[in-house]
Amino acid sequence: MPCPHKFIEYLNLERLDFKPEILIVGTFNPAWPANNQAQWFYGRTHDQHGNVNNNFWDVLPRLYGENSLINSTLVEWKAFCKRHKIAITDLIENIVDANEENPEHVTILSSYNDKSIAEVFNEHVPNNIVALLQNHPTITNVYLTRGTGETFWRRLWRPVVQYSNQNGLNEKNLLTPSGYAFYQHGAHNNQNPNNQIALLNDFILTKWQNEWHF
Repeated sequence: MPCPHKFIEYLNLERLDFKPEILIVGTFNPAWPANNQAQWFYGRTHDQHGNVNNNFWDVLPRLYGENSLINSTLVEWKAFCKRHKIAITDLIENIVDANEENPEHVTILSSYNDKSIAEVFNEHVPNNIVALLQNHPTITNVYLTRGTGETFWRRLWRPVVQYSNQNGLNEKNLLTPSGYAFYQHGAHNNQNPNNQIALLNDFILTKWQNEWHF
């Protein structure tokens, strides 16, 4: 059977009870791997051993001078977003050619690896981000929480860039808040021996501060 987004009912922003000014866009959160214990977007904050594997809910609140929400609840995450008029969605709604009975597919989706999602599967159902922006004209800042180096993701994001440029929106790419940011973190510390940043979450925060609209 296809693999829908775990929070597909939230992707079109119809559940919002406020007018968003900021849209944060991720990639895909699969519904059916048994190890996906996320309660909401970016909710896989820790792995099975208790180690932090996604810093989103640490970094985003700290951008606003607030305490980390890495160990908080769905209620607190949603309250934070409402307070700061932030909406969250993802680029992909569904992967049609994923098969839950195929062990390889389960392994790939359980890895939450964007590269594998892009390369192994062929029938992705994209989320229409431009339509969301058109339907929510209060949004003036749009952020993608990954780079667009790979052709697949660049192709999905290109209409958002074009729409943003045509309509005066602030569109930026943010460094991934996932553990994969350790590559850039290591490169920074190697290149800046006198200005090293010890912790990965602090490094991500610094990178986000350079791109955020205030």
